[in-house]
Amino acid sequence: MSRAAIATAAAPAAIGPYSQAIRAGDTLWLSGQIALDPATGAVRGATAAEQAEQVMANLGAVLEAAGAGFGQLVRCTIFLKDLADFAAVNAVYARFMPDPPPARACVEVSRLPRDVLVEIDGIAWLEQ
Repeated sequence: MSRAAIATAAAPAAIGPYSQAIRAGDTLWLSGQIALDPATGAVRGATAAEQAEQVMANLGAVLEAAGAGFGQLVRCTIFLKDLADFAAVNAVYARFMPDPPPARACVEVSRLPRDVLVEIDGIAWLEQ
């Protein structure tokens, strides 16, 4: 099976020793994206919903760099600093997901990188 890193300047550069995504065969493993503006590296958005907009844009950019789109996601995980933000983040997330949406988990965590409010990762199936 082939394994290759996916990288794009349209999403934030990795802030640690990881790739934006790894393609392994027909599967794309997307690292968690936070609300970093790829041009400035600054956190974008004050609320969880505003940050979710940037997170989804970043995920979309990495998917596009791999020749994929949101319709190929099969699994996502949403990490929230406060589960009280679930409805607001869910509303943003839902606008990006075609029907049927991917399988998903959503969990509250004590802290996220750069003290953001939301992070989302995913797994996509890249059909040949």
